[in-house]
Amino acid sequence: MKKFITTIKNIFAIEDLRVRILNTVFFIAIFRLGSFVVLPGVDPNQLQANTSGLFGLLDTFLGGAFSNASIFALGIMPYISASIVLQLLTIAVPYFQKMQKEGESGRKKINQITRVLTIVITLAQAVGFVATINAEAIVISQTLFTITSMIVLTSGTIFCMWLGERITDKGIGNGISMLIMIGIISRFPSAIIFEATSKQLNGALLFLFELIVLFFVVMSVVMLTQAIRRIPVQYAKQVGGSSLYSGQRQFIPLKVNAAGVMPIIFAQSLMFLPSMIASIWADSNDTANYIGSTFSDFTSWQYNVVFGVLILVFTYFYTAISVNPNQIADDLKRSGGFVPGIKPGLATSEYIDTILTRITLPGAIYLALVAIFPSIAMLLGVTREFSQFFGGTSLIIMVGVVLDTLQQVESYLLMRHYDGMMKSGKLRGRTENIAMASS
Repeated sequence: MKKFITTIKNIFAIEDLRVRILNTVFFIAIFRLGSFVVLPGVDPNQLQANTSGLFGLLDTFLGGAFSNASIFALGIMPYISASIVLQLLTIAVPYFQKMQKEGESGRKKINQITRVLTIVITLAQAVGFVATINAEAIVISQTLFTITSMIVLTSGTIFCMWLGERITDKGIGNGISMLIMIGIISRFPSAIIFEATSKQLNGALLFLFELIVLFFVVMSVVMLTQAIRRIPVQYAKQVGGSSLYSGQRQFIPLKVNAAGVMPIIFAQSLMFLPSMIASIWADSNDTANYIGSTFSDFTSWQYNVVFGVLILVFTYFYTAISVNPNQIADDLKRSGGFVPGIKPGLATSEYIDTILTRITLPGAIYLALVAIFPSIAMLLGVTREFSQFFGGTSLIIMVGVVLDTLQQVESYLLMRHYDGMMKSGKLRGRTENIAMASS
């Protein structure tokens, strides 16, 4: 406890870090305040929250802004969608690949395209969001409400995007990720209070057991996020003038979960398709009714089996497009590095690819288990609101963002010659460079 208090004092003793933390708190407060400002033309007393399926997932990420019909109802999610689209384009389309290799100028062009695509996506999603609001809550004409809501929601998303960029520049942590995490964690107090009151006095011991299980689940997700496989790298001896420099020995850190949370997001998007397609023939086909009801219930074993298989597939897919063994091998060869016992070039690429394939399998299996654990928790009696924190997208995002933020704070402390936040070990966030060995 004494070391914790000393660390907090050291953090606020650094003026730059203290200002950044206060800026972050200020921007987050603005974001949360906007989540409760209702759209013009909506009677909040008549709102009927739709928090099932995809709407429930969005409402979790947005901290209740979606169900409140607020000006931040779409939040930062359109920007995330646009970023994912651009990320895939930079892998599949040569034009965007070339733009990505242009350095700072190329990055600025990609960011500008992302912003424009964000506006387009927001306008399209705004129309769908207006359709989810019940007619009794709208106090003006439907046409006027649709037009004004599209403008306000688009402006709200752009403002959220601006807040995220300000947090990144003037605050601590990645701003966009921070806003998503704040939206998720804002539901935690009400979820845990509701869970505690629903258990009453007779279930106090059960509630305590649930908290212990939650603790170990969070710790396991931290282990999954931090786990790496080190590939040793030896650099050849170099001659500088009349001096001979011995080769350095470093390593390539390959993450066990290199895909992060993206496989769950992709798989969850596809899991809404069966029920949507089945609803077309629901009135005249018993099979369609069965499929629709089965895949609308995320606690059914059919849903979870398909969901788990999709996560396995997408984990390998996203790892394959985000980690390029050929590029790592070429970078090592150009910098005079080699893996001991492995020939440079193609043999090194195949060796890295083999190791990556092997470590991805246990990472993908565990990621699938984390994703379906909330449904298991519900079947065991945990309320829907509280079960969302036992795994899935929400927990992995929160753990990843917290680790990234702590990593930045740790770097500030070490730069000012203070003790780090840990007695041993090293914090690694999601943004660690895989090819650090070639630098």
